[in-house]
Amino acid sequence: MLTKRNELITWTNTFACGIKLIDDQHKELVNLVNGMFNHITGDPEEEREYFNKIIGEAVKYVKVHFATEERIMRHTRFAGYAEHKREHDNFVLTVVENVRIFNAGGQLTLTIFTKFLKNWVLSHIAVADKQYFTYLRRIASRKANGKLSITSEDIR
Repeated sequence: MLTKRNELITWTNTFACGIKLIDDQHKELVNLVNGMFNHITGDPEEEREYFNKIIGEAVKYVKVHFATEERIMRHTRFAGYAEHKREHDNFVLTVVENVRIFNAGGQLTLTIFTKFLKNWVLSHIAVADKQYFTYLRRIASRKANGKLSITSEDIR
């Protein structure tokens, strides 16, 4: 029987960029990792069944999230776009390779894969994403209600 465990990642506002869409997507990525973590049962067959069920959905979601970030970076002319996209592409390739190893019955376990995801998500948000968060805040205009907004005037 599956029991609720502590969260592997706890969302805090230190991860927030202030763009609701991106923050909501990052929260969903955290939920995906925590969901995987909570399906670590010690039963290899049960874990394999869960992994096969969730991994396709997770990969699709990550691709949507990356496309969203990359679109924002292109539209705002973020100078670090190419490097950031390369990090996204390398992550997808690594996940695809890990899925191949997992499906081939290799040494990869749900525990190892979940810890890899945790480390990547946290370090990517904390380091790479913070670079474009800082850039967006710098170019954004403050609306009358005090909220930051990026308009075409901001990205001339």
